Amino acid sequence: MSQEYVAAGVDVGSAVTRCVICHYQKDRFRLLGYGESPSRGWTRSRLTDHLAAAESIREAVAEAERQAQVSLEGAVAGIGGPGIEAMHSRGLYEFGRPRPIEAGDLSFAAELASRVPLAEDRQILHVLVQDFTVDGRAGFRRPRGIAASRLEANVLVLAVGAHEHQSLIAAMHQAHLAVEETVFEGLAAAYATILPEERARGAALVDIGAHSTNICIYDGDALVHACSLPLSGDHHTRDVAVGLCVSYEDAELLKREYGCALTALSSERALIELPTPDGRPPRESTRWHLNQILEARAEQLFEYVRREIVKAGMEQSLLEGVVLTGGGALLQGMCDVAEKVLRCQARNGLPVGIADWPDELRSPAWSTGAGLAMYSARLKSRMDWKPKAPGLINLIFK
Repeated sequence: MSQEYVAAGVDVGSAVTRCVICHYQKDRFRLLGYGESPSRGWTRSRLTDHLAAAESIREAVAEAERQAQVSLEGAVAGIGGPGIEAMHSRGLYEFGRPRPIEAGDLSFAAELASRVPLAEDRQILHVLVQDFTVDGRAGFRRPRGIAASRLEANVLVLAVGAHEHQSLIAAMHQAHLAVEETVFEGLAAAYATILPEERARGAALVDIGAHSTNICIYDGDALVHACSLPLSGDHHTRDVAVGLCVSYEDAELLKREYGCALTALSSERALIELPTPDGRPPRESTRWHLNQILEARAEQLFEYVRREIVKAGMEQSLLEGVVLTGGGALLQGMCDVAEKVLRCQARNGLPVGIADWPDELRSPAWSTGAGLAMYSARLKSRMDWKPKAPGLINLIFK
């Protein structure tokens, strides 16, 4: 009989903390429970109080455990933010004589490639294999069994700030959860929303969070570029607060209730009432003016995304377009602005492949949590596989 596992992912966001618990058996995922709570302990995009963050984690996990009727011992945690750094590297492994390439050779070549110089406050998060070069012939994705005397691994190394990483682990431990793995949030969201065949044809994921935007660009099922931008949904809210002279909380409400990132979808004559302090007469503004503010910031965000796509050499190769995830993708018109600036199709990324996924969770905001739970399940199903280098995700999930 095939083994079955209970797997969980915890998306410790700077605005909302979410937990997803799944049942995994025979390559099938089924949702058991989910929970969310407001995040605490964050200053902008950095975790500064792991004890406060632990309380948010406990609340989200407790609700998910109650629904799933299980008690979690550990989970996969997501990490992102401006501390993410990507570096291309190569590792050469010479056998000395021709022989068939084994699985261990692939891992060792990737480990050699992962030996990149890092600053003292940085550490490796993932080593993502792009392809292999066999005896000078490039472009091999799975060269196992091919006779060769020289193997070269081409990898993308993702590094993270050591302090941010340790703060996240401390918060998880304080919440009485073991950390099975820490995964870049953009990777997790892509794992849940973009199918392998779509990644192979070229696709980009843009995960718009509260205080940062994570980007993952795929070609040939390999991650060719990843980064994190300091622009986010929070900037939309701040722009509205300044442009309409309202508080941050009122700006967030206006954005959610009336906001749209495309002025063409709103009337110049439609009026909205602006919240005013006690003792002041009511004020009004046009909905078009609100959306003009949001559109300007959305265009700026996707201009930065376009630069990263050009940097990866993929401006003409995203046949599957751009997938938007994260809470920032919920703003109406974001897909339209993405298509206008990036000149490719865009869609909201919704979790796929998990049975019993309720309609209320069919949202880009839950994509990262779903992907983290799916990663947890895959890791548990391959517990006998011991990577020699940190975070060899590509080799684990093939």
